[in-house]
Amino acid sequence: MADQEANSGGNGAGDDSQPQVSILAQYVKDLSVENPSAPQVFSWQVQPQLDVQFNLNVQGAGEGVHEVTLKFDISARSDNGTHFVVDLSYGGLFSLRNVPDEMLSMFLMIEAPRLLFPFARQVISEAVSSTGFPPLMLDPIDFASAYMAQVEAAQQGAEGGSNGSIEQAPPQA
Repeated sequence: MADQEANSGGNGAGDDSQPQVSILAQYVKDLSVENPSAPQVFSWQVQPQLDVQFNLNVQGAGEGVHEVTLKFDISARSDNGTHFVVDLSYGGLFSLRNVPDEMLSMFLMIEAPRLLFPFARQVISEAVSSTGFPPLMLDPIDFASAYMAQVEAAQQGAEGGSNGSIEQAPPQA
């Protein structure tokens, strides 16, 4: 045991200065699911047009704690009417210590949503399935590309570059 303490104790100061990231919680902040044309929608013989929009919001939630929220607005419509609508806000609380300032934004806008996305995707799949339609499996979102586009827009003087949100439509499922 003394050997273990000596081995870990030699790097004690280094361990305290290493970046540390923890997911404190993840949760559904808001979920709305609608099937406004039921039961007629189940007799429609048309393929609906799927519209998927997402927004990413990051805000402080305490000392070293940040809330990252993925907001999805999904609708399936055809000439006959609305098949279904799903609005989901899925959040996560992340504790970050010793993360360099230049890396903080990248983590919160790329890695944190990448970690949350599979869980939000599952909630959406189950919500659509609950409306009586086949589960909707969203295509993965390239948060790194969305972030880089935001950075480039900010560098070119575009509006909204520093508000902590990304808006982009992923490929339609």
